[in-house]
Amino acid sequence: MKNYYKDLKLTKSEIEDNKHREVVGGLWEEIGKLQFDFLVSKGLKPEYSLLDVGCGALRGGIPFINYLNKGNYYGIDINQYLIEAGKRELEKAGLLDKQPNFLVNEGFQFDLFSRKFDFAIAQSVFTHLPLNVIHRCLVNIEKSLKKGGKFFVTFFESDDKFNLEGISQCRDVITFLDRDPYHYHYSVFPYLIEGLPLKIEYIGDWKHPRNQKMLCFSK
Repeated sequence: MKNYYKDLKLTKSEIEDNKHREVVGGLWEEIGKLQFDFLVSKGLKPEYSLLDVGCGALRGGIPFINYLNKGNYYGIDINQYLIEAGKRELEKAGLLDKQPNFLVNEGFQFDLFSRKFDFAIAQSVFTHLPLNVIHRCLVNIEKSLKKGGKFFVTFFESDDKFNLEGISQCRDVITFLDRDPYHYHYSVFPYLIEGLPLKIEYIGDWKHPRNQKMLCFSK
């Protein structure tokens, strides 16, 4: 199965022209601010550690890094080109002294950071993943959350788990049961964490412009 984000390549000139902002879905300022405001409203503090799963080119990472204490931001992504673009965004924002941490990894090996996290977020990550890969992510995040830690994730929702047709989520996004972009019925998520020391909360609408819904997994 071809993975768009894994296979994506960007030249230096494309990064300089901010093409990375487009390839991660645009709405750069809007969705970056949305993520930041949401996590702060849920209790994120500067002294907390944050894991940004699928950090990409730091659409959400820039406001998080600016807010968090030095060294408290950890970003992981499947694509080295997007992380390099994110480092350019960091330099432009004057935030290199905040010493964020980055890892290019496709297996959700969060333990390679050698620490546990207070908060984690995966914004527009599960929307591109088949269910077995989501399962891997959840098994590994449980191992890397502190007790009381929270993992916020977005997903495209299907109200009918027997619907095999595409669903129009907004004007420019149609989602599918078995191909990217994926939608899921909420019931699959409690099933995936059954037997793990995680609890799930359905948050639902959080004002995402493309109708992605929010879940919280807490340890």
